Amino acid sequence: MSSTATLRAAVAPRSTALTHALFLVGGVAFISLMAQISIPVPGSPVPVTGQTLAALLVGTTYGARLAVSTFAIYILAGIAGAPIFAPSSTLPSHGLDRVLSATGGYLIGMLVASLLLGYLADRKADQKFATSFPALILGEITIFGFGLVWLHNSLDLSWSATIAAGLTPFILGEVLKIAITATSLPLVWRKISRSLNR
Repeated sequence: MSSTATLRAAVAPRSTALTHALFLVGGVAFISLMAQISIPVPGSPVPVTGQTLAALLVGTTYGARLAVSTFAIYILAGIAGAPIFAPSSTLPSHGLDRVLSATGGYLIGMLVASLLLGYLADRKADQKFATSFPALILGEITIFGFGLVWLHNSLDLSWSATIAAGLTPFILGEVLKIAITATSLPLVWRKISRSLNR
């Protein structure tokens, strides 16, 4: 495998302030676009979105420092008024109220997961399926751990109701996201390694 730690570094090995800024802006735009893929879940305030996949990809490709900076700027831009959070029929698509709402824990969980996955990617965890798969599971546990605790406390639900509203409807989709990411990243790394070794 490549001696380069992250995919971002492999794509732009000579990082400058300009390339750093471009990756930052591109990452925020990517997360924002993925958040717009939103499907309401009956009986739950939490929609199915592409946001978790964005958190997994940004974390595993950017490395810890850039990943957490990117996700933090995404959240701050949303708080400042940019309508970039996942659409909801009951919640605003921007503002501090959205972050403090019952679904805000998922956003915080994604921020922490981007840092965690970036840290592991800095240590080449994403370059092999055997290390990428458990790293991504840990990322998902982080996202849903924060999300479920926040949901439970915000709505004063029982734990069975919290899990039914905030976890059960998402399991299949999250398993697919993990499988796609854990399978595709090592394939990308193999292509990069071949091109670097030519």
